[in-house]
Amino acid sequence: MAPAAAAIDNPWAMGAGSVRSIVLLLHGGEETSTKTAGRWRGPYLRMIPFAAALHRQGHRRGLSVLLLRYRYRGWNDPELPPLADARWALDHLGEHYPDAPVALLGHSMGGRTALRVADHPAVVAVCALAPWTPEGEPVRQLTERSVLIAHGDRDRVTDPRLSYRFAVRARAASDRVCRFDVLGDGHAMLRRHRDWSALVTRFIEPALGLSDPDPLITDAMARPVPEGLNAPLPGRLSWPT
Repeated sequence: MAPAAAAIDNPWAMGAGSVRSIVLLLHGGEETSTKTAGRWRGPYLRMIPFAAALHRQGHRRGLSVLLLRYRYRGWNDPELPPLADARWALDHLGEHYPDAPVALLGHSMGGRTALRVADHPAVVAVCALAPWTPEGEPVRQLTERSVLIAHGDRDRVTDPRLSYRFAVRARAASDRVCRFDVLGDGHAMLRRHRDWSALVTRFIEPALGLSDPDPLITDAMARPVPEGLNAPLPGRLSWPT
């Protein structure tokens, strides 16, 4: 059997000449596993609604939405194959779309991956949802990047307290960092799924230059610690127009 290979899934193919900017979605995984990651597993499927919402909002303005499938399900320290897979994908996109800025959207282990590879020259923004951010995660790679972190206060898989501490340290690397508490929701992001998707779109579109800055995001980024890093996400969040 051939070894597992990472893949970039493109559910909504666009002609190369139509692509002005890119969102690369990074799904979650496990701490340790060499099993193959697949399209029909929960962590990958969890990213589909976000991909669909971003495509619906941005494809007419040249936004290409892509999903990365890792070779393996696990973070697998010290080899860290998700990081290698994400960097491979970013290099690949840079070769094919050299002028297109990239925003990364990751959940859980995918959030950790997105934050780690933010130093790639194509990346301008990182959106990390319920990220796995253990103590000691680096932040220097976030310099000059726009960063949004959102975490459910009922999450029992990844610790919202740790993502807050990470955000505090990230503010030392970039002045464009904000973080939202999604009150009443957990790791799967199901109870307030519409609010999660609206927040993601309101952050990513301006970060890629597709719309004007969003007041909710800019206000949180302008607020000092802790207000800008533990802002409660409003309910029934409206979609950008």
